[in-house]
Amino acid sequence: MGIANQLRTIEDGFQIVASYPELKNKPIVIGESDPEGCAACQGPQLAYRNGTMYSSYTAACFARKYDLAEKYGVNLDGALTWAFEFEDQPYFAGFRTLASNGLDKPVLNVFRMFSQMRGVRCQVESDHAIKLEDMLKSGVRGQPDISGLAAMDKNGLSVMLWHYHDDDVAGPAAEVTLTITGFDRPMQNVKVEEFRIDEEHSNAFSAWKRMGSPQKPTPEQYAQLEKSGQLTALGPTENVRLEKGNNTISITLPRQAVSLVRISW
Repeated sequence: MGIANQLRTIEDGFQIVASYPELKNKPIVIGESDPEGCAACQGPQLAYRNGTMYSSYTAACFARKYDLAEKYGVNLDGALTWAFEFEDQPYFAGFRTLASNGLDKPVLNVFRMFSQMRGVRCQVESDHAIKLEDMLKSGVRGQPDISGLAAMDKNGLSVMLWHYHDDDVAGPAAEVTLTITGFDRPMQNVKVEEFRIDEEHSNAFSAWKRMGSPQKPTPEQYAQLEKSGQLTALGPTENVRLEKGNNTISITLPRQAVSLVRISW
């Protein structure tokens, strides 16, 4: 992958819009916001579209679009993936799709996570995030990008976390300490839940491979794969007390994983 290429293209567009005072405040919707062309291409070299490489890329890239919009003072209203539907094709053939033969891919679960993030964007700082300027210059080729995006409304706080690298290779998990500050009073019985996309969760593609990659799954196998493709909670919901000062949550985030931590009150 090459996250720098897509972000530079978006930056070019934002620069053009920002250069016209009569356009600068108009809502921008990026109509085809994907990392590469040829959605109809297929083959094993495009297998990254099926699994966690694509989902972690999407989380990291979409978040940086907000950073670019702030940099140029433009009004980013939305961004759309340009995904197609291919009938009567092999399972997980490599097309740029959100599902394969009705089985949801991990990238679709990133959009499900985004849909649960409501309210206003909150400030996020990470000591393992790649700076926007460095990402625009050379992508994520050295250390991985471990960062987050947060939003809060009157009912709760949502924090999306990702562990992304441009190279589709194995790497150690990240031990993340999520520290939440800013509450003006303690709160009792706050619900905390974590949803996860990785090799074991919210991932029909990895479940399909563990089955032996069947091209004619049995009804029982298909039902299991359908379930594997849904957004999955990492564990049971917890009820905790939030303090007025710092509140910390420890998370082990594998390479290419994405987590959504939802805190509800």
